[in-house]
Amino acid sequence: MGNRILIVEDDIDIADLLTIHMKDLNATVETVADGLVGLRLAQENDYCLILLDISIPSMNGVEVCKALRRSKNTPIIMVTAKTEEIDKVLGLEIGADHYITKPFSIRELKARAKAVMRRSDTASAPSEKAQRQEMSFTDLSINVEMRKVLVLGKKVELSPKEFDLLVLLASHPGRSYSRSELLDVVWGYNFSGYEHTVNSHMNRLRAKIEPDMSHPLYLLTTWGIGYRFNEEV
Repeated sequence: MGNRILIVEDDIDIADLLTIHMKDLNATVETVADGLVGLRLAQENDYCLILLDISIPSMNGVEVCKALRRSKNTPIIMVTAKTEEIDKVLGLEIGADHYITKPFSIRELKARAKAVMRRSDTASAPSEKAQRQEMSFTDLSINVEMRKVLVLGKKVELSPKEFDLLVLLASHPGRSYSRSELLDVVWGYNFSGYEHTVNSHMNRLRAKIEPDMSHPLYLLTTWGIGYRFNEEV
């Protein structure tokens, strides 16, 4: 997909600032100021990263992220002036990978963008070794380096965090993880206190890979603790 970054931001000064620093990462940058236009571009093109503001015209960032997650797993960093905790929780629960509040640290933003782009490069250019790094369980197969998941032979689109959550659990069948442990490993310590975000991602993940949501085959609940991957599949 190349290093293509989409910025959806209606503040001209901030959009220009983001564009300058993303170009420093040797990326081709496209900038739009409208939510509907941003969603259309994100659906029609392949980007290694989307920087998405919440307060944008036509369709706000939360709605754009939610709509995009139905069909794309493009990494999303939400950039917003809002500081209320509910906005951060909502952004994470609908599938955003990171959440940065204005005024933000350019160093932090670039570091996170680089990490996402490295992950995207690995996924788009798998090595011979990647072909062997697969896990198979009944009708589910996971290729770790390609970041590819198949159910009954058909590719399933997962968000980056959904994929990371699945790989962590599937790599340790039978081991129960608490929500706080999953949050710390998959999201990082900066999101301590948002354990319910794990529940939201788990529900979406189950909806995508489980043959029967009411009786999960792969992702099991360990009552009183958290979640585990079924060691018997």
